[in-house]
Amino acid sequence: MFHWLEQRPFFFAVFVFVFVAFAGIIEIIPDFAKQSRPVVGTKPYSVLELTGRHVYIQDSCNACHSQLIRPFKSETDRYGMYSLSGEYAYDRPFLWGSKRTGPDLMRVGNYRTTDWHENHMLDPQSVVPGSIMPAYKHMFTNIADIETAYAEAYTVKTVFATPYDQDIDGDGEIDVPLGTLEEAKASALKEAQAIAADMKNQAVKDAVANGQVPEIVALIAYLNSLK
Repeated sequence: MFHWLEQRPFFFAVFVFVFVAFAGIIEIIPDFAKQSRPVVGTKPYSVLELTGRHVYIQDSCNACHSQLIRPFKSETDRYGMYSLSGEYAYDRPFLWGSKRTGPDLMRVGNYRTTDWHENHMLDPQSVVPGSIMPAYKHMFTNIADIETAYAEAYTVKTVFATPYDQDIDGDGEIDVPLGTLEEAKASALKEAQAIAADMKNQAVKDAVANGQVPEIVALIAYLNSLK
């Protein structure tokens, strides 16, 4: 067999390619599948956090901020633990990014507060002198679209078996409830009230008190979840 291949360079090259490709598949795919499984503690986004993620994408925050900490000391010193593939198990789409006009936000929830985000989104230069980031004042008056976020959560639960309404960590309690649309709205409003309580903007507080969720509240919920 080998003597026959040695006399035919083309078939020998094909044989080597197939052999290496097969070995690569056997070696890489199982490890890739294992690494892609959710990291312990990773949970799906709540409906309010998912709403904020929609605002994040809608306003193209991902065009200037990555969500991927590379395993280099300069990055881990600044942003924290490098990213693991299993941490993105419930992200659709991924917002890794490769261009950083602003800092990486993969773990911004570990070192920024609701108050900081409120001031930063309203007037970035007041928090970070010299910042080139524009203000996003419209987020304080625009009302977030909770229903679209619920529709996405319901879809990924049904199609991709994302574990909403499940006990993920085995403590006997549902970790991320979804329920019906009305239940999800009530849960999102309750979560929004907790965030608005830490904010100073009176118009935002009044809107939440009236049962509405401004985009800034949803966005802060999402940013606070990034850890």
